[in-house]
Amino acid sequence: MRLDRFLSNLPQLNRQQVRLLLIEKRIQVDGQIISDPHYEVRAFNRIELDGQTLQAGKAARYFMLHKPPGCVSATHDPEHPTVLDLLNEPDKEDLHIAGRLDFNTSGLMLITNDGHWSRHVTQPETKLPKVYYVETEQTISSAYAATFKQGIYFAYEDLTTLPAELHVLSAHSARLSIVEGRYHQVKRMFGYFNNKVLRLHRESIGALILDEGLAPGEYRALSPQEIALF
Repeated sequence: MRLDRFLSNLPQLNRQQVRLLLIEKRIQVDGQIISDPHYEVRAFNRIELDGQTLQAGKAARYFMLHKPPGCVSATHDPEHPTVLDLLNEPDKEDLHIAGRLDFNTSGLMLITNDGHWSRHVTQPETKLPKVYYVETEQTISSAYAATFKQGIYFAYEDLTTLPAELHVLSAHSARLSIVEGRYHQVKRMFGYFNNKVLRLHRESIGALILDEGLAPGEYRALSPQEIALF
């Protein structure tokens, strides 16, 4: 939200007062004087007028979770455990998932209370590569890589998937990098060859790689350097 709009929404201030306060440089955001009315503020910013707090600001929280199979990528579910059930954190109702995984898919999941950050992570325009380890029922032939790179037509959505990179590891395992997150996309891509996916595990999102030391169900806070990757 624009700073002038935030201030104008406060019951004690009108637009004329807001304009004067900004001109007189009496508004601080996170300790810095801000006079630009178009300055974007969020729920995480501390906003003050002459040292008086107008918004205390929330603490932005970012977590890496190793999602186990059999866990729902949701905040609430009446039948199954959710990824938020795995977190021992206060105010969990403020958290949400940045990029879902299927019920039986394991691997890297990002959880945050920063909607601006999570939208950047998940929006299609960002085209962040997501790398998956895949195990299949049938043999993975050399034809898969060329087909995945060319793109596969999904009739239901009437679209062709963006180019994906496949590296075959063995007869029944591979590592696949995609820049989309369509419904059951990896399983449907291998389904093009009538090859059932038996195991699917997300190893990384962009430059962020799941910690090898995190066991399924465990999580940790992201470092400032990791947060800045997105």
